[in-house]
Amino acid sequence: MQLSPSAHVDTFARDHLPPPGEWPLLSFDLPELRYPERLNCGAELLDGTIERLGGDRRAFVGGGESWTYDELRGRVDRIAHVLTDELGVRPGNRVLLRGATTPQLAACWLAVMKAGAVAVTVLAAHRPQELRTICEIARVSHALCDARALDDLVKAEAPGLRVTAYGGEAPDDLLRRAERQPDRYEAVPTAGDDVALIAFTSGTTGRPKGCMHFHRDVLAIADTFSERLVRPRTDDLFAGSPPLGFTFGLGGLVIFPLRAGAASLLEQWSGPAQMLEAVQSYGISVLFTAPTAYRGMLAKLDDPDGGGDAYDISSLRRCVSAGENLPVGTWEAWHERTGLRLIDGIGATEMLHIFISAADDAIRPGRTGVPVPGFEARVVQEDGVTPVPDGEPGLLAVRGPVGCRYLADERQREYVRGGWNITGDTYVREPDGYFRYLARADDMIISAGYNIAGPEVEDALLRHPDVLEAAVVGRPDARRGQSVVAHVVLRAGTPRGSEMADRLREFTTSELTPYKCPREIVFADSLPRTPTGKLQRFRLRGAGAAPGADLE
Repeated sequence: MQLSPSAHVDTFARDHLPPPGEWPLLSFDLPELRYPERLNCGAELLDGTIERLGGDRRAFVGGGESWTYDELRGRVDRIAHVLTDELGVRPGNRVLLRGATTPQLAACWLAVMKAGAVAVTVLAAHRPQELRTICEIARVSHALCDARALDDLVKAEAPGLRVTAYGGEAPDDLLRRAERQPDRYEAVPTAGDDVALIAFTSGTTGRPKGCMHFHRDVLAIADTFSERLVRPRTDDLFAGSPPLGFTFGLGGLVIFPLRAGAASLLEQWSGPAQMLEAVQSYGISVLFTAPTAYRGMLAKLDDPDGGGDAYDISSLRRCVSAGENLPVGTWEAWHERTGLRLIDGIGATEMLHIFISAADDAIRPGRTGVPVPGFEARVVQEDGVTPVPDGEPGLLAVRGPVGCRYLADERQREYVRGGWNITGDTYVREPDGYFRYLARADDMIISAGYNIAGPEVEDALLRHPDVLEAAVVGRPDARRGQSVVAHVVLRAGTPRGSEMADRLREFTTSELTPYKCPREIVFADSLPRTPTGKLQRFRLRGAGAAPGADLE
């Protein structure tokens, strides 16, 4: 594919794009996806929105502060001046961003965009060795880090990394330095296909993969999923639990609201009660979080002793769920309790955001949805190329205006096959065109010749009133190949033991074909998750049975 002339002085990112023959096929059929050759997404999201809608509207809220679009632009442009005039950042340099979800972190990301550098987004929860590996893979030269999260980044001892803190008391703090700079900065005229960010996969095993996304990609996810399904309004206040180092959070809390001229609440939340309090206190209207969080909020809302009736969440009008499978029971319970239809979706770091979803009357509970406008999807055999008939399981393949471009990684050839992105998810395409999730391809359980999707068993368990969380995995079994094991978190005060395990197995048998039911139930206080909230099933596969487990 022929790329536009780059504005990058440091050409590392473009030099390490996959070979053209390993790219997915990209499509820009929608008129709104036909972007100009020169495009800076930071300038478009900020300056472009101000030009269209004015700058006196609210942009970011958080930490006791509220910034208008004009105020946000002033802060962003001052930081951009520090980056280029004082820290020596040049177009194409990689700049690592680390910190809790705050307006300051989002301002730093926008400044990196406008300066023509490449943002390397990481999680505040990343440990020193992980940070060092990321810096080595992406050849990161600079880092902007929340002063409260400096220790692990310093301990990483990444070679040649220049770290600048923000939000602290030091005289050389980034924000103090920015106060001395002009409040206008002319954005670098990057190409639409210049790399804007490198997002590392939130996977739980193996060497992390850096996913490179262009300036035009940043706008494409807003002009497809957000514009067509979330349908934001300028008076919306977005919020959510995913961190900005996770592309689900970056899109939902920064890119989507700015593209629409809306506002975003940028604060770190620690649980469902705090989330409900924020919805009530701030009047949040658009919420992004994972199914686990919606279940947690439901538990609070339905607990009169816990003050559930005290939460007023009537401001909510759009609720998006992603990050893991959305059980039917969770969707139905949320709808019954709030009257709101959860917008389910599947996305991937490799694809930047959500590409299959449905909203409003098009929602079919238990189905992820249909391809987002601008995308197409199909289900294929293990070869990654041959389609399977509707109704049969296979690997999900998708393509559209964005796609996987790993940073110098041979696994590119595994993810992209025949021009399609193979996401690693097992799906069924129903005859009506809706896509139904079964499991991650490596989470399918094969027991006595039967294919069993762990999430289907989890959904059944979650319909039991005493079950708060469930994770189902396969464990090696000499006779069956694998046996189905359920790890279950019960609601507070529910007794554990063999009697409870028998009741859960009896309940599951009434919900599913008997061969799918767990042969072993392990009770747990909590389930292992990544910092982004994804269930770490691999940690459960080798786990021994806990006291009170039901073993057969």
